[in-house]
Amino acid sequence: MSTQPELPLNESPLLAETPSRGGRTRARPVASWREHHGWSASASLRRLMSRPVGTLLTVAVMAIALALPLTFYLLLGNVQKMGEALGQNQTVSMFLQPSQGGSAAQLVAKKLRDRPDVAAVTVKTPQQGMDELAKMQGFSGALHTLEDNPLPFVLEVLPAQGVSADGVERLVTDMRGMSGVDQVQDSGTWRQRLEALLGVGQRAVLILAVLLALAVLLVVGNTIRVDIASRSEEIGVLMLVGASRAFVRRPYLYAGIWYGLFSGVLAAGFAVLVELSLADPVARLGHAYAGKLQIDVLPPWLLASVPVAAAVLGWLGARLVSAWQLRKAA
Repeated sequence: MSTQPELPLNESPLLAETPSRGGRTRARPVASWREHHGWSASASLRRLMSRPVGTLLTVAVMAIALALPLTFYLLLGNVQKMGEALGQNQTVSMFLQPSQGGSAAQLVAKKLRDRPDVAAVTVKTPQQGMDELAKMQGFSGALHTLEDNPLPFVLEVLPAQGVSADGVERLVTDMRGMSGVDQVQDSGTWRQRLEALLGVGQRAVLILAVLLALAVLLVVGNTIRVDIASRSEEIGVLMLVGASRAFVRRPYLYAGIWYGLFSGVLAAGFAVLVELSLADPVARLGHAYAGKLQIDVLPPWLLASVPVAAAVLGWLGARLVSAWQLRKAA
């Protein structure tokens, strides 16, 4: 669609301020430049508003394209937070040899507590282990037949917050190499799979954002191309009387900015609606896990930056297409 106002050609500010053959303008250069920028912005906005259906359809398509990576980013962040809440830093169990007594267990626990990648160490005595077995159905009768307690000392090691899966794996390897250790149990396979899955998800979100940003450029570019093609005769007249390419394409650049700005605001609104729609199911899920799970929302700075980034994309798409079209018309 066109971005020029419904004005007769001889009353358009494009012609009223077109440079003369001597290279001078009828108004002062800076004032003329500033006035034309203001006119271009308002005229392109009026032109978009004069065709609300077409403008709304274009803005809606662009907004959906921008909202998709925001939604995936929101879901990915909540999956990561869910993994942490449900035990991403799950404890590692160290079983000492039966010959190791309480003093040896405390010494090993002290060595582990001094490590920066360990948050806490809990020493579980053989008697505590026996009491836990006695509470399990089917074990109480069998335990009465034992003359001695065969259970060893067990150390439950909690990795520090933020330690990666590779860091936990190194910790487990060091624990297995300590003296007096019989066995180390680490259910860290799922932790590694989760981090690998999150890494793939982050890369997928980045690729999706780039592809959809390209889609926004193409949508704006095609719209501006149609606008310029529909006003090719007027553009030809303007260039014949001395208007520069930058002077002619300025209204189209502002049209691209308006498209991007409106679509960015709408995309941020879509993302907020997704957050609100997830709030109730996540609240019920968090209640089922004793309040450990809470939905993570998009940061305000990210929502505020979406319209700005979309406006830049709209300007860039309009800039590329208008420059190409005007070179053809020249």
